[in-house]
Amino acid sequence: MAVLAVLVAAPAPAADLPGFRKSVWFGESVREEWVGDGVRVLANAPAKFDPTKPTRLVVFATPNGNTIEQTLGCGPAAGLDWHFDIQHVAAQVRKLRTISPEENIVLVCTEAEGLSWPAWKRKFKDGPARVRKIVEAVRTWVPGDNVRISLAGHSGGGSFLFGYLDGADAIPDAVDRVVGLDANYSYSDADKHGDKLLAWLKGDPSRRLVVIAYDDRNVMVNGKPVVGADGGTFRATGRMQARFARDMTFAETTTDDITTRTALDGRLALIVHANPKNRILHTALVGEMNGLLRGLTDPAAKPVWGTFGGPRAYTEWVQPAPGIPKRPADAVGGTAFFQTLDGLTPAAREEAIEREILRGNIPDFLRAFRRVTVKAKDAAGKEHTATFEVMPDYLAVGSDADFVRVPMTPMTAARIADAFGCALPTRKVVDEVYRAASVKWDPKPMTEARESPATFLRHNTLIKEQLAGEKPGELVAGVKKDIVITNRLAEKSNRVAIYGWHKPDGKAIQPLTIVHRDTYVDYSHGVRLMSRTVTVDGKPRDVRHVLYAADLCSLLSDEGPILRPAY
Repeated sequence: MAVLAVLVAAPAPAADLPGFRKSVWFGESVREEWVGDGVRVLANAPAKFDPTKPTRLVVFATPNGNTIEQTLGCGPAAGLDWHFDIQHVAAQVRKLRTISPEENIVLVCTEAEGLSWPAWKRKFKDGPARVRKIVEAVRTWVPGDNVRISLAGHSGGGSFLFGYLDGADAIPDAVDRVVGLDANYSYSDADKHGDKLLAWLKGDPSRRLVVIAYDDRNVMVNGKPVVGADGGTFRATGRMQARFARDMTFAETTTDDITTRTALDGRLALIVHANPKNRILHTALVGEMNGLLRGLTDPAAKPVWGTFGGPRAYTEWVQPAPGIPKRPADAVGGTAFFQTLDGLTPAAREEAIEREILRGNIPDFLRAFRRVTVKAKDAAGKEHTATFEVMPDYLAVGSDADFVRVPMTPMTAARIADAFGCALPTRKVVDEVYRAASVKWDPKPMTEARESPATFLRHNTLIKEQLAGEKPGELVAGVKKDIVITNRLAEKSNRVAIYGWHKPDGKAIQPLTIVHRDTYVDYSHGVRLMSRTVTVDGKPRDVRHVLYAADLCSLLSDEGPILRPAY
């Protein structure tokens, strides 16, 4: 696990939108689910959602080979994949919120299983209709009638955009903007894409179409052109212009290497970078050149946010890279910290716990994750092997010499997991950890003042007495119930899922339950984080993808594919 300096945002109260929870960054709200067949969606809503304001729902389709998290972006860090620092879709939308305060702007990032929208769409005869259903589904996540939809995508995400066009004879009235960021490979006159776009544009003067591309005809990699003789977005943009020019006249301006052709009073904009050095500008158009901001703002007006072409206009809105920060030199021990919780309301206590952990006040031994290897067969009988990494013990505040395991709500646990680049376990993961643990101890139930911090501290003392003589850092199990993720959370809203507290015979005292509301916390609850990265058959995979994949989910789940992988 990376050890990083993490910017801490103050925890916020309950999310304003049903189904959302507060994020660890910028006070925003988030919601993550698998919808449709093999489509993961993560929605990001502003810190304050005002139901009296109109809402813009920005649906962004990820490019080929990129996850949602890489597309949303974060700051650079040693060892972090470079894909996280190139698009910055989330930071650009945050910047947009500052210059468009009159509306709620909700970002919905969509990712196809296999990280390819073209491949995903080819799997289904009714792929375009399924794309429409995805947009319809996420539209229901946002309340109110005054909701406009802006469709955007980069690279292979253009297959999502044109799939949406192909899904019916007309573009719905709710769509107010379409933005293609080097994404119009699929444009086809034969499929009447131009006809549909023009009819839609002419139907309402508030509608916008922005296409951004670059001259990719002579770009070479390893001595070979990156696009075929008829391929690439430069040629596709030329075909679009030729079709539109049959119905309207374009105005043309050129600034430096960027030519902008506009029509319909600027509502239709085709922007092409000349690329005189024949560089690969594919993703640079999105992040380095502020392409998404250019596409989501009025193309006829002078930008108030910066300049298309760069430099980055949104740097203050880039969230830090995930990782566990170093423990501060002035951090207090666990016992002293718990004394500060006396008299606090449950909400204030959660804020204090989250703030202390996010600043890095956890024992050093928790940073040394332990590996657990499991095997499982898929439906075809093929055996798969996975190795996942977990904290050796439950999340605690303090030092190696003085730490206290900390019960907390699942929302607090989820925010900490996000900041640390981790995930919460499933029931099967908890069972596998118990089997692999080198230190197993009997549960120690308590019956009085179960929700009191004083009881939290007393229970920690009982565990400490049991583990006397054991070296911190060994894989410990049997001392807490786990907060887990499960499909059962879909049965009732605002619930916490609890499981575990295994006895010496390997059976859990606590069956999987969602009986408690998600604000309930007692002394027996614990949070054991696992890394987001799981090695499956020798290759690194995101735990979200493993939990969803039909052929791999049994490695980490005993209830089939997990559709909602986070609180």
